Amino acid sequence: MTQTAEDLVFAPLGGVGEIGMNLSLYGWGRDRKRAWIAVDLGVSFGGDDLPGIDLVMPDVRFLEAERKNILGLVLTHGHEDHFGAIIDLWPRLKMPIFATPFTAALFEAKRQAEPGAPEIPVNVVPLGGKIPLGPFEVEFCSMSHSIPESNALIVRTPAGAVLHTGDWKLDPTPVVGPPTDEKKLRALGEAGCLALVGDSTNAVREGRSPSETEVGKTLAKLIAEAPQRVAITTFASHVARLRGIAETARSCGREVVVVGRAMERVVQVARETGYLDGVPDFRSAETYGYLPRDKVVALCTGSQGEARAALARIATDTHPDIGLAKGDRVIFSSRTIPGNEKAVNKVINGLIALGVEVITERTHLVHVSGHPRRDELTDLIGWVKPKILVPVHGEPLHLAEHAKLARSLGVSEVVGCRNGDLVRIAPGPPGIVDEVPQGRLYKDGNLIVEAEARTVADRRRLSFVGVVSVALALDDSGTMAADPEIGLIGIPDADAEGRRIDALVTATVEETVANLPRARRRDPDSVAESVRRAVRSRVALAWGKKPLCLVHVLAV
Repeated sequence: MTQTAEDLVFAPLGGVGEIGMNLSLYGWGRDRKRAWIAVDLGVSFGGDDLPGIDLVMPDVRFLEAERKNILGLVLTHGHEDHFGAIIDLWPRLKMPIFATPFTAALFEAKRQAEPGAPEIPVNVVPLGGKIPLGPFEVEFCSMSHSIPESNALIVRTPAGAVLHTGDWKLDPTPVVGPPTDEKKLRALGEAGCLALVGDSTNAVREGRSPSETEVGKTLAKLIAEAPQRVAITTFASHVARLRGIAETARSCGREVVVVGRAMERVVQVARETGYLDGVPDFRSAETYGYLPRDKVVALCTGSQGEARAALARIATDTHPDIGLAKGDRVIFSSRTIPGNEKAVNKVINGLIALGVEVITERTHLVHVSGHPRRDELTDLIGWVKPKILVPVHGEPLHLAEHAKLARSLGVSEVVGCRNGDLVRIAPGPPGIVDEVPQGRLYKDGNLIVEAEARTVADRRRLSFVGVVSVALALDDSGTMAADPEIGLIGIPDADAEGRRIDALVTATVEETVANLPRARRRDPDSVAESVRRAVRSRVALAWGKKPLCLVHVLAV
């Protein structure tokens, strides 16, 4: 739809209808001549349905096409689902980046730890600071979350102000950093808020998310009462949790040992930016074995069951420095991200097999969400008084419940959207007016591949049906110059009657070639296709599944 007047639009390219991979755009101007700012550029993680894929990122082809009109990328905070795609995708965009000190320092530490990462400058903005970007003015507003310096963004435009909440909760006692800036949010409401683009993650949950201080009390009791070693795993970026654990350990006469590169990196950044001021230096993993069993707390990576993380290696007794045994206690001070249940349970079962006591949020308040429940959403809407609400950052159920709540609170316009929708916020009635290109990119080893590429689909098939490879040599007359070379991967050795499947394949290849007309035997492509079809059918008859079949024909 072509627009003739200047308008304010919102376009999510990731993070709507899903949790993770956040990328949002705000545009001002006329159709195809808009100025844009981007908010966040995050990842989600590959699961069992994406074999071999490490990370999933938003497709940025629209941003590439609009690169000359992009004024900047503004980061709300330093979680991977909000800034994890920058190193891979920034070289395509080369737009200015703006972030508060902790986020900027954490990103730089991550960049330095990644071999071959390009130089990526970041403009550091003070907490509560403002940045002018063309027709936009972006003001940072401190919000409580599970990482230091999570920010909402007040995006001021010629049409009015939009509040982009980022990730947040209301926590009057957050342990680290300032609480959510209620005063600034109320002032925005009094001055007039055109739209609220808001986090929906916990919109299905009643009440309020408990405070981080309550978790600290539980952990303090569990550490103080532990008879032997204590190991705690949590999200590495949760500096408030790390600080609370460190303070409790000191009060109990225990040393803190940091185990895992991601944890070490965050601890270093937190010290550089002042969030661990007054906390004694932590010990390295190499010192663990020299400390008395009742005088140590190990902070470990691996809360999501990651196979290469510290806790998974401890659970299989293969970590070079850290071991646990009967009488020791492991605390999962985290929630299991959907899709990671099997991996986490595998680690828990491994620990239990070692005789270790395992404590999770199922039985103790050892973790709280960093996202707002319904009463907190109600408070924010009441403070800000938006004319329009756009639910984001959630799966369809979360978005629908957030929308329903907003309507019940009297928000006059609620706009539901999906990734790729172009939402007009002003002027005129808000709503979806167009679409922009969107999709997914996969991090496959060192490469970025499009989701539509055959790579992942082929791997899925391989995991179910295996592969047959056939190599043929044909002379000028179309006669086989040697016996065919057959290879089977992921296929049973024999059928139900005990006949070897490789022998069946060999016989099928020889018979197929012999039965082809002589003219077709001189066409390698025709021979290859005929053999491929015949082999797949013969293996399917013997096995009940059709494998992938690769045929190579060499003319000699």
